[in-house]
Amino acid sequence: MRLDKYLKVARLIKRRTVANEACDGDRVTVNGKEAKASYQVKVGDVIGVTFGNRSLRVRVLSVPEFATKEQAALLYQELPPETKE
Repeated sequence: MRLDKYLKVARLIKRRTVANEACDGDRVTVNGKEAKASYQVKVGDVIGVTFGNRSLRVRVLSVPEFATKEQAALLYQELPPETKE
């Protein structure tokens, strides 16, 4: 599944167009590297998203085509923010 679609299905970003813009604006990373919206998400990937001065890191646990509101939180595991040393 494409990265922009995963961000929407997992409800990390509300709309797919906003997710696409975030990817194009270099605000989304996968496994520590900047990723485009077309990146194919796999189980085990670590996705980082920056929202203004706040950032979020998650590990992908599942990649379904559709998810209900209740299932969305089960698609990923939230990780602590990355520290810069």
